[in-house]
Amino acid sequence: MLLSHGGEPLRTAAPAARWTVEQVLALAPDASSRKAGGRLGSAGPWSGAGCDGPGAVWGLCKGSGSTPYRTVVDTTGPAYKCSCPSRKFPCKHALGLLLLWASDEAALGPAEVPDWAGEWLDGRRRRAAQKTVAEGGGSSAGGSGAGPADPEAARRRAERRAERITGGAQELEQRLTDLLRGGLASADQSGYGLWEETAARMVDAQAPGLAGRVRELGAIPTLGPGWPGRLLEECALLHLLDTAWLRIDRLPAPLAATVRTRVGLTAPADGPTVRDHWLVLAQYDTADGKLVTRRIWLYGRDSGRTALLLSFGAAGRSPGQALPVGVTIDAELTPYRGAGQLRAELGGQFGAPSPAGTPPPGSTATAAVAAYGHALRDDPWLESWPVTLRAVIPVPSGDGWQLADASDGTALPVAPAALSRPGLWKLVALSGGAPVTVFGECGHRGFDPLAAWAADSSDGGAAETVPLI
Repeated sequence: MLLSHGGEPLRTAAPAARWTVEQVLALAPDASSRKAGGRLGSAGPWSGAGCDGPGAVWGLCKGSGSTPYRTVVDTTGPAYKCSCPSRKFPCKHALGLLLLWASDEAALGPAEVPDWAGEWLDGRRRRAAQKTVAEGGGSSAGGSGAGPADPEAARRRAERRAERITGGAQELEQRLTDLLRGGLASADQSGYGLWEETAARMVDAQAPGLAGRVRELGAIPTLGPGWPGRLLEECALLHLLDTAWLRIDRLPAPLAATVRTRVGLTAPADGPTVRDHWLVLAQYDTADGKLVTRRIWLYGRDSGRTALLLSFGAAGRSPGQALPVGVTIDAELTPYRGAGQLRAELGGQFGAPSPAGTPPPGSTATAAVAAYGHALRDDPWLESWPVTLRAVIPVPSGDGWQLADASDGTALPVAPAALSRPGLWKLVALSGGAPVTVFGECGHRGFDPLAAWAADSSDGGAAETVPLI
């Protein structure tokens, strides 16, 4: 019997709903992969291609060698397997296969799963079933669980690391004090090397969160006019984080958990599990030195919760977790501790994803700013907060754009980072001067639009999500 990722039997053998071409392209790790996958999105390079009801797609793609590449995708994950040597995830062959599946039903129809694809698919579903049993407190036949960790040894390791972080925070406080005594306006004369040295000291103190903020300080003097004011703001936030860590025993538990996360301590996702129908709102990657971070925003149809999935990959490799924007998954999420509790871990999935979903209800521009302000009370280091704007119109404003509320005329400026992206023009075209619903991140630099829905999508039913990033 075929199993879903949650380990439950699939309740229907009907073919899984096909994604749109735009949803497939949103999975591409970069622009070059999107372009290369597009060239493989026709039937020409493929042979032995097919799909089955539970959500598997497979095919053989002709390459430069004599042996075609074997590509298989489990769309309930999604998860990918390809015999090509690419380090990108998904590779161009997986993207091309999905594009063919999305655009040409005649070329890629229901078929019997070949042995090479079935072996991988069965292994995935078997592991999913075993994981579900283990999480429920049982054990698979013939298996044995890992022995319990030594709690005393773990406590000693945590104490030693906390001492190192405290030493790093005290050293950083002295560095900030020296900077202020010397004057912020002279910070550009010391160059980036001193900041990098300080960041390296924070890494030695096992406080990667502090190290990352120090590196950001070093880059501020290169940002053009007004940089001393910006540097003062960031120094104040860093001082606040240092002080919070040095007095963490006096903080409320949720704020203390946030401070631990901000300095770089990790904690398991241990909140109450939430099962819902989650609409994938947005997915995008950011690169920071040797690390690529992928952010996936979800909205729960029944719970009304917004959740953030984070995954990481080494430089040059996209993170493994990927979800097509606009699909709805029936899944369990487990939140992490900390103020806001937006970040969560994806658990079991039940059945195949739906190709559309109900967008968040949305609010006014004024309410969006108020929501960000409220979130700052719990996490003063928060760069932005996820909000959905209802009935707004993108209009030009000076050298930029803003989203104007159609009802009261209030507006939010579009964040500078979004002005150079093609997604902004996609939003303008979708609107055509009429109100639209827009999801994005609202912060002190403005509103960064990530997804949108047409004006006729506000009736509470399923609608097509238009990705803007």
